[in-house]
Amino acid sequence: MTKRLTCDVVVVGAGMVGAACALYAARAGLSVVLVDRGPVAGGTTGSGEGNLLVSDKEPGPELELALLSGRLWAELAAEPGLGAGIEFEAKGGVVVASSGEGLAALGEFAAGQRAAGVDARAVAADELHALEPHLAPDAVGGVHYPQDSQVMPTLAAAQLVRVARSLGAELRTGWTVTAVLRTADGAVRGVRTDQGEIHAPAVVNAAGTWGGELAALAGVRLPVLPRRGFVLVTEPLPRMVRHKVYAADYVADVASGSAELQTSPVVEGTAAGPVLIGASRERVGFDRSFSLPVMRALAAGATRLFPFLENIRAMRAYVGFRPYLPDHLPAIGPDARMPGLFHACGHEGAGIGLATGTGHLIAQVLGGVRPDLGLGPFRPDRFGEGVS
Repeated sequence: MTKRLTCDVVVVGAGMVGAACALYAARAGLSVVLVDRGPVAGGTTGSGEGNLLVSDKEPGPELELALLSGRLWAELAAEPGLGAGIEFEAKGGVVVASSGEGLAALGEFAAGQRAAGVDARAVAADELHALEPHLAPDAVGGVHYPQDSQVMPTLAAAQLVRVARSLGAELRTGWTVTAVLRTADGAVRGVRTDQGEIHAPAVVNAAGTWGGELAALAGVRLPVLPRRGFVLVTEPLPRMVRHKVYAADYVADVASGSAELQTSPVVEGTAAGPVLIGASRERVGFDRSFSLPVMRALAAGATRLFPFLENIRAMRAYVGFRPYLPDHLPAIGPDARMPGLFHACGHEGAGIGLATGTGHLIAQVLGGVRPDLGLGPFRPDRFGEGVS
């Protein structure tokens, strides 16, 4: 029997961004159906480290979104029964420079961030080991970012969905969207799935790496591409890495548009004990093949930062795909090419951290409220081409 649902807004994609969109829309009093062809957090969210970062973002719209999102994450973590459920840790980040030139560049970058409202504290070489006692002794200095935090991404997404459902939102997993429905004058009127139609005057594209495919179903172009990354996971350890720690060249890798393999050491402990080791970036489509060269590069970079890791066993590795847009900014807000279509995707590796701000802004626009941030830099139609 064909099912038919009616609501105010359909959110497509039950990763962290979609979960946040559903939560904030429900809190705004809208009726919501959250739909995904797989389980909650079954895509990029389930392959993430859970980083909520300001440290890797240069001054501009993404940093403004990160600061807003950080405040919202802290508010969620303070809600009874939610903070522990998402494993929120306000542990801070430490960016390490291994040369005088790198330290000077890092200092200049941090100065710009401070002017934009980031708490970025210069740390001399002899002070680094008070923050990270097991750090390699050859670091020449760094910057401490107390605002950097972490959540356990799959738990956090599930908890946001749980709260949204407690407010009346409906979840439909295992439902594949096959078409975006339009009225005679071209406006959105819902989606068709393999389980039936969902009628709504608004559809939010929170499909992550598949955001371009969902946009194409609506007849608009959004050039989202997958950017592959691996994470190494060690055996459980006592807390020997206190912060998220990464080398200064990580920021350049995040900002790069290269399709070639890039690796830069990123090391962080977790509440459960294992240490997570990244980060790699390459555009190879959706190829999930295991790469021994990448594993070796990650391990080598991590042991340069923390020599004790040479004697620690790596228990497993996993792979995920960041939803990449060419200018490194997500698409957030209404699509001027199609009334009723909204986008909340293309966050690349920052989707966990930026999810709360994105969901909050989407809910404001859906509710006819002036958004807290200007959405101009995130315009979904900025890449050109109209409706087909």
